[in-house]
Amino acid sequence: MRRLRIAGLHHVTVICRDVERSVGFYRNLLGMRLVTQTANPDDQGARHLYFGDEEGRPGTLVTCLEYPQLEEGRVGVGSTHHFALAVGSEEELQAWRDYLTSRGVPCTDVLDRKLYRSVYLRDPDGHIVELAAGGDWAPAQP
Repeated sequence: MRRLRIAGLHHVTVICRDVERSVGFYRNLLGMRLVTQTANPDDQGARHLYFGDEEGRPGTLVTCLEYPQLEEGRVGVGSTHHFALAVGSEEELQAWRDYLTSRGVPCTDVLDRKLYRSVYLRDPDGHIVELAAGGDWAPAQP
């Protein structure tokens, strides 16, 4: 019998106040494709946008649920700190940082995380987004 295992990350969903601001960030600034726009199947009153790569493949998807009436969240135990999007190389990561700063987008310098390098920025609703390059990881030892 095959052992059950996780195949990878399928998507990340964030709550947003205004999907048009999210389109401006994820599609217009980061260049992600707007894959589809639907209503949330669990709440037909909430717009639900999917952003991803050119083919909209699982593992590249960030979805935004629009709830303009909600209060701002509080960071703490039980909340997500950030999510990371992969870029192709360390050179591309530096190019991303240069591009973001040229557009007036606040972001960190390229940070050396030992196993990879990254840049942090925030989306319009304050979610921390990491752009990361590298990450050749040795398997953890039991």
